Amino acid sequence: MAPPAQSHRSPSPSQPSGKSEVSDLKSQLRQFAGSRAPGVDDSKRELFKKVISFMTIGIDMSSVFGEMVMCSVTPDIVLKKMCYLYVGNYAKVNPDLALLTINFLQRDCKDEDPMIRGLALRSLCSLRVANLVEYLVGPLGSGLKDNNSYVRTVAVMGVLKLYHISASTCVDADFPSVLKHLLLNDPDTQVVANCLSALQEIWSSEATNSEEASRDRETLLSKPVVYYLLNRIKEFSEWAQCLVLELVSKYVPSDSSEIFDIMNLLEDRLQHANGAVVLATTKLFLQLTLSMTDVHQQVYERIKAPLLTLVSSGSPEQSYAVLSHLHLLVMRAPFIFASDYKHFYCQYNEPSYVKKLKLEMLTAVANESNTYEIVTELCEYAANVDIPIARESIRAVGKIALQQYDVNAIVDRLLQFLEMEKDYVTAEVLVLVKDLLRKYPQWSHDCIAVVGNISSKNIQEPKAKAALIWMLGEYSQDMQDAPYILESVIENWDDEHSAEVRLHLLTAVMKCFFKRPPETQKALGAALAAGIADFHQDVHDRALFYYRLLQHNVTVAEHVVNPPKQAVSVFADTQSSEVKDRIFDEFNSLSVVYQKPSYMFTDKEHRGPFEFSDELGNLSIGTESADTGVPGHRVEANDKDLLLSTSEKEETRVPTNSGAYSAPSYDSALVSIAAPQPQSDLLSINTLAPVIASQSGFAIDDLLGLGVSETPAPAPAPSPPPLKLNPKAALEPSMFQQKWRQLPISLSQEYSMSPQGVGALTTPQVLLQHMQNNSIQCIASGGQSPNFKFFFFAQKAEESSTFLVECKISTANSKAEIKIKADDQSASQEFSSLFQSALSKFGSP
Repeated sequence: MAPPAQSHRSPSPSQPSGKSEVSDLKSQLRQFAGSRAPGVDDSKRELFKKVISFMTIGIDMSSVFGEMVMCSVTPDIVLKKMCYLYVGNYAKVNPDLALLTINFLQRDCKDEDPMIRGLALRSLCSLRVANLVEYLVGPLGSGLKDNNSYVRTVAVMGVLKLYHISASTCVDADFPSVLKHLLLNDPDTQVVANCLSALQEIWSSEATNSEEASRDRETLLSKPVVYYLLNRIKEFSEWAQCLVLELVSKYVPSDSSEIFDIMNLLEDRLQHANGAVVLATTKLFLQLTLSMTDVHQQVYERIKAPLLTLVSSGSPEQSYAVLSHLHLLVMRAPFIFASDYKHFYCQYNEPSYVKKLKLEMLTAVANESNTYEIVTELCEYAANVDIPIARESIRAVGKIALQQYDVNAIVDRLLQFLEMEKDYVTAEVLVLVKDLLRKYPQWSHDCIAVVGNISSKNIQEPKAKAALIWMLGEYSQDMQDAPYILESVIENWDDEHSAEVRLHLLTAVMKCFFKRPPETQKALGAALAAGIADFHQDVHDRALFYYRLLQHNVTVAEHVVNPPKQAVSVFADTQSSEVKDRIFDEFNSLSVVYQKPSYMFTDKEHRGPFEFSDELGNLSIGTESADTGVPGHRVEANDKDLLLSTSEKEETRVPTNSGAYSAPSYDSALVSIAAPQPQSDLLSINTLAPVIASQSGFAIDDLLGLGVSETPAPAPAPSPPPLKLNPKAALEPSMFQQKWRQLPISLSQEYSMSPQGVGALTTPQVLLQHMQNNSIQCIASGGQSPNFKFFFFAQKAEESSTFLVECKISTANSKAEIKIKADDQSASQEFSSLFQSALSKFGSP
């Protein structure tokens, strides 16, 4: 074999140029190990840098472990640091090598230089090897009694590391008692702060098993300890001050005079330059005065200026964090901040996330005295080049209008936005005008006069189109062209992909029919026919409901669909007062920034079973043979892999190549809706079976122009043969992904599993074999108890029509969520019955 061609490029200084370079490093380190010649430490430094560099880029340097340890016998602190870094890295992955470091680390713990003693002790405690804990007790005991504060600081944190490695060893050595003594007697505030942090963590963990630890934890909240820490708070670092303030916020003063003493003592902390200290002090003041209403309000006045100063003087990230807390306070006491609304005006150079939060705060502080100025400012933002901010500013104007009594000027401003002729501005205004008319119906003539000139063809956003259609139905008596506009939208039913718009369209055309029957008769018939044939469950059910309502009694239908309405006084809040109070209790934490209680983003059950990335790696994908139900191979999780994506947004309606989405013409031979039928028919998504309709039913059909004669309906057609599946169906993963992206959802249901099935589902594999026995193949599965996720497929026996299924099973509540997509939409319900039947038999003997 010819030798490899030599590269003309010089090797990178951070990478080995050949296989022998590691060996050369090892021999050079061994050569310098016992040498004390002048300048040898400089040579060692260069070699150590190379070793650390290779280690950093992932090259295994464990072969030079012994030489590195031997070369560390030097007073040079730089070499010591690099050696400790190297040792700590390889001790975690190779505990056997860690044994070699014990002697030299213990020796360094007794060095004359306190810096080396501290570094050695920190490295020794960072080895985190369970069988070496006996070697930590002696050095830690000595470190806690060391004369140097740096060594004591390191030793205190070392005790906490020891506790996490072996809690019993830490408690048996009586280290918590030593930390408590240092907490109350050590002259160095950093040692005191570390003791407080370590004791809180240790005693909180031990309190669940030990009453003594529980009592010790309560001593931290005793008056002597709290006052001792408060009297020294100015000596602490910023981090330590926050720690002390957090502790004091849990302390319960005996009377109001003690509350005032604490607040007077901490008054100057509100002027601190660090935002964390100011927020921690703010939380303490608010917590102490919750039961004192007048004082609590004065606290709001007192903390207002420091927080506003932090917003304007810090970085955008700090501004956002402080603004989030201010937003919480504004929501609780908007009148206190009403006069300071100008602080919440947006600056041109602020990030979008800060501007958005400021817009929310401007909405919250708006009242009768400042509404005009705030709305004027918000109207300027509507022309912003940043489209999301422009949208938010228009929404803010609408929110202010919904919470004010005098809205004359605001409504005029909103209608003037329509003159901008920008699609996104028009869309936002239409949504807001709809809500305004629900609360202020007296403005209908002014709003309708402007909105009536807008063409539905120019509105693309579903929410805006739905709002326009709602107005066309609600005020069709005032809008001359309303029936004809609705009719043109119904004619383009195929092209309307949003289920929300189709639902609004059905209701609007019903309302219009009751107000202007002759002009709307044909449009209503076409809408009901298209709605009944729609594959979307809600659209189908609503159209069917309206048809049966008309068939039963037209007068009753009018009272149901278009009853006299009262103006909406209050719109529902997105957050309950209980949630807001929970967030307030967690003031000065991420809960305020996320605007949700901590349990909602820390507990797995509240984040959703498949929302977090650690589940994704467990999903496997493969085609299965007839002999095995276990997936064949694994696929890497990535954002582009549909099967492994757990946060996909299902499209509500996408037309298929087969044209299954087009609204079919009404044919009595295929679809005939009868008078009183079982309620279950309302929930069926199959095409209705032909039945003999009553005479009133034919009258309605004729009235709506559905093309049904008054002659008796033909005899029921013979039922189709039962659905049979191909037991040897096969489908490539790539084809499954392609079909899953292209096909719309035919059916979405929730199914209750039997107790036997829940008990049998211990791993995904046990269900895979069962479903395969029922000719339903699994192409991907994942998760662990109590949440599992599966992707199944099946094929018809006679043709190549495919059914795709996403099945999420929660054994905690015995529920299975099923989504079905199919090449043949009409067979989805029958396949769903087969699938549920197979699932119901799982776990049965």
